[in-house]
Amino acid sequence: MRYEGKIYRPPSEADAYILQATIGCSWNHCTYCDMYREKEYRVRALPETLEDLRAAARAYGPRLGKLFVADGDALGMPMEAWRPILAEARARLPRLRRISCYATARNILEKDEAELRELREGGLRLLYIGPESGDDVTLKRIAKGSTHDEHVEAARRAHAVGMEISVIVLLGVAGTERSAEHAAATGDLITAMDPEYVGALTTTVVPTTPLATLAGRGRFELPTIEAMLGELRTIVERAAPRDALFRTNHASNYLPLGGRLPADRGRIVGVIDAALAGAIPLRPEWSRGL
Repeated sequence: MRYEGKIYRPPSEADAYILQATIGCSWNHCTYCDMYREKEYRVRALPETLEDLRAAARAYGPRLGKLFVADGDALGMPMEAWRPILAEARARLPRLRRISCYATARNILEKDEAELRELREGGLRLLYIGPESGDDVTLKRIAKGSTHDEHVEAARRAHAVGMEISVIVLLGVAGTERSAEHAAATGDLITAMDPEYVGALTTTVVPTTPLATLAGRGRFELPTIEAMLGELRTIVERAAPRDALFRTNHASNYLPLGGRLPADRGRIVGVIDAALAGAIPLRPEWSRGL
């Protein structure tokens, strides 16, 4: 089992085997992200990927229930790579119950319904999509590569073939200038995408990223902690998916939360209000991370 560079996975995939089938991110323009900037995107040679999967099966096969296919937007792999990977996973991992990967709206929209359905039937059940914001002005400024409506259409197509989606949003990514618009539109986007899972992260201005350059030139200012909790409050108040598991358990966040939306909205808002009033301690800076 070989890995190239830093490897990232969602918190909910902590117990999954990570199969690095692609290197880096095919888009890799998002202004806030440094996760894959040291890598040149490519699809790994299929024999290498399959050998890693076989090695994992030999070592952990009877215990492995989850497989996460990396790196940054593995859904973008051509079907010629996905087919043998999914077939090998099904053959080698007898207790496998879920295969997942990161995806972008562009990845989903570039595949037709038949291809998406084939992936789902092959075992790819969950896509992690990070629109970060529902505000089109913000999406353009952070170079996300897709609009509000394109994310909605991507979610519709994934759901149409039986896939589940986990939506990731970023508190503070719009800066102080569009904080309110970002929060409101992000809540609306969650409603429109209707995901099974929602995760909120908190923006960190990472050195060497374009966002850090903008901040250094005075063209981006990260909102205060209180303002970002206010964004979170607005998002929770406006988001109305049919039934989504909501988490802020990523290490970047100041306030870990959990519940279901919309069922637990009142309780979650109450916790945010208590934190804003100083009644609940926030995660200290030394324990936060990416």
